[in-house]
Amino acid sequence: MLQRSKTRQQQQLSLGQRLLRDKVLLLFALPGTALIVAFHYVPLLGNVIAFKDYQPFLGIGGSDWSGWENFAVIFNGDPAFLRALKNTLILTCLQSIFVFPAPILLALLLNSLFSERIKRIAQSILYLPHFMSWVIVVALFQQMLGGGGLLNNYLRSHDLATLDIIGNSELFHVLLTSQIIWKDTGWATILFLAALSQIDSQLYEAASVDGASRMRQLWHVTMPGLRGIIILLFILRLGDSLTVGFEQIILQQQAVGRDVSEVLDTYVYNNGVIGGAWGVAAAVGLVKGIVGVVLVLAANKVAHIFGEQGVYSR
Repeated sequence: MLQRSKTRQQQQLSLGQRLLRDKVLLLFALPGTALIVAFHYVPLLGNVIAFKDYQPFLGIGGSDWSGWENFAVIFNGDPAFLRALKNTLILTCLQSIFVFPAPILLALLLNSLFSERIKRIAQSILYLPHFMSWVIVVALFQQMLGGGGLLNNYLRSHDLATLDIIGNSELFHVLLTSQIIWKDTGWATILFLAALSQIDSQLYEAASVDGASRMRQLWHVTMPGLRGIIILLFILRLGDSLTVGFEQIILQQQAVGRDVSEVLDTYVYNNGVIGGAWGVAAAVGLVKGIVGVVLVLAANKVAHIFGEQGVYSR
């Protein structure tokens, strides 16, 4: 009864009273909200150049309208655009299959360690690569696997055939995927480890008493406890699925050429910033963003059908 009375009183508060009550929290949230609006929402207005023959010296207002002309590269199947789309989809599939499950497996492995000291040391080591910029990561891989790198120097010193990895276009997508796994897997385990810590240990004890093996406990206790966070992160990943790593790719594009390295992000950069086709680049970026939103909404709807909360509740 007391709880119902409090709920009824809260519902009777006016908007002004609620704002006054939560003024401290709102003030704390104001700087972050201002940054998000200024750097994420206001720039969305610039997407209008996708429908214009944009010229920087004329500005957005002075440039002529071009209608759907800039979208011709998408609708008419421009070969360069299709190549970028193909490479993007290949990398998206590789990252969904290998990169997304990697932190889940690593979190399960870390959680199985009995020594808290060893677990903390392992976590600290695994988190470090995330704080390195892609410039450093790419340089490290070149020093290790490049033509004059550590691996090939070792092979030469033992009169063995060298390996062409960094400059090999056939291995480029695999190389990109391995770099992402090395850099971000450790950091991505944080959310999964937090979810694992919330699973009641009595569930494992009850399963053990019932004769469940470690694999049975993993499947029937651990994975259901992780299901919510896995679905949430996978939905968010779908929204970002066509973004496969601009900085990482642009740093290595010259080594293998655009045929295998051009993705939608680098296509926008090379055609807009470098080539001056601002309208075409904006059109491709706009369609890419719309596809991401549609994927998130569709995946969230599927999550609701299966009884999961998803990104937002119904």
